Amino acid sequence: MSDALRNRIQDKRDDLIALTQALICVPTLNPPGAHYDAICDLLKQRLAPRFDCTLIRAHGTPGDSDQFPRWNIIARRDGPRPGPCVHFNGHTDVVEVGNGWSRDPFAATVEGDRIYGRGACDMKGGLAAAIIAAEAFIEEYPNHAGAIEISGTADEESGGYGGVAYLAEHGWFDPARVQHVIIPEPLGKGRICLGHRGGWWAEIETKGRIAHGSMPFLGDCAVRHMGAVLQAFEDTLYPAMAARHTAMPVVPNGARASTMNINAIHGGQPENPPGYDGLPAHCVPDSCRITIDRRFLVEEPIDTVSGEVIALLDDLKSRRPDFDYSLRELNRVLPSMTDKSAPIVTTVAAAIRDTLGQDTTYVASPGSYDQKHIDRIGRLKNCIAYGPGELELAHQPDEWIGIVDMLDSACVMACSLEALLLT
Repeated sequence: MSDALRNRIQDKRDDLIALTQALICVPTLNPPGAHYDAICDLLKQRLAPRFDCTLIRAHGTPGDSDQFPRWNIIARRDGPRPGPCVHFNGHTDVVEVGNGWSRDPFAATVEGDRIYGRGACDMKGGLAAAIIAAEAFIEEYPNHAGAIEISGTADEESGGYGGVAYLAEHGWFDPARVQHVIIPEPLGKGRICLGHRGGWWAEIETKGRIAHGSMPFLGDCAVRHMGAVLQAFEDTLYPAMAARHTAMPVVPNGARASTMNINAIHGGQPENPPGYDGLPAHCVPDSCRITIDRRFLVEEPIDTVSGEVIALLDDLKSRRPDFDYSLRELNRVLPSMTDKSAPIVTTVAAAIRDTLGQDTTYVASPGSYDQKHIDRIGRLKNCIAYGPGELELAHQPDEWIGIVDMLDSACVMACSLEALLLT
């Protein structure tokens, strides 16, 4: 990496902090998908002096509405000479705040080397670092070859269908126009993330019969039936999943086994509205629903993943009196994995050695991210996740990003641009 480019990035430290804070202060909570228009406007104002900016609404995608439109931005700068296009993609949405914060989650408080806030780590700090890297590179090498793109996209936290999936379906990630993709998710400045596990989401409903709560024998309690489902999971499915391990370098280590989370459970009467302090009615619940989030390994076929849950439910139906259920698949994502020999992998690995003086650690993500759509829909295999931050801080209270880590990652990304666009 040239000393001049490194110095440019270091000189932008205050700018990097301010940009990260500005992005965090836009509360792009998903769901419902709030303020996507505001953050795209912020990014357009920032990037328009150097890039041609296009705003794209993902009409008709899940969650898109006039109240919560799914807005995305793609900014492109073409150099004066032919060459490849390097694309930095960052999602702009953040998850719910949750409890346990000791700071305002949208104040973007700076304390020492850290910037705190919801989305600081996942992944507004990474997006800001990519922008700083690209801007510094353009200032130093205005006559670079090829093109640089930066995108801010919606809905990654809810599947990415209003963001990268929509863009990929409409050709924005066609390998004829984009050749290299870096997604600055928080996997650590010395690590390259090659891909992710698969995901299968489903809703299971157990069915019962309503009756007076004082005479439950006249009804059929759906919650008890769901209890049997949960017990079967504990006795059978969880031990089976724990015994399976992948050759993928998934981090943290616990995610090298198959896992399943029960995201939600709802049974019987809905919760009382705020302010209502009356007593519940006396009813046997006739329905109980759970949502499961099953993360699976590249070695597990998707039909086996869904089939073992269905087999467990069918077994209960065959031996438990009056047991009945329905299952609705919500989403499925296949595992994705970029080869270590791919050009973007070898380029970023060399940049890590050059700028940080260390060898790269290759990892895979426990959860899926937007690489799945670039791979499966865009048919673009030359894609990785690389960015600052600690994965374990994602979705946590008092989420933060390190300023030095952002600067170091920006140097790695800018060094990669040197290698790819100075032909």
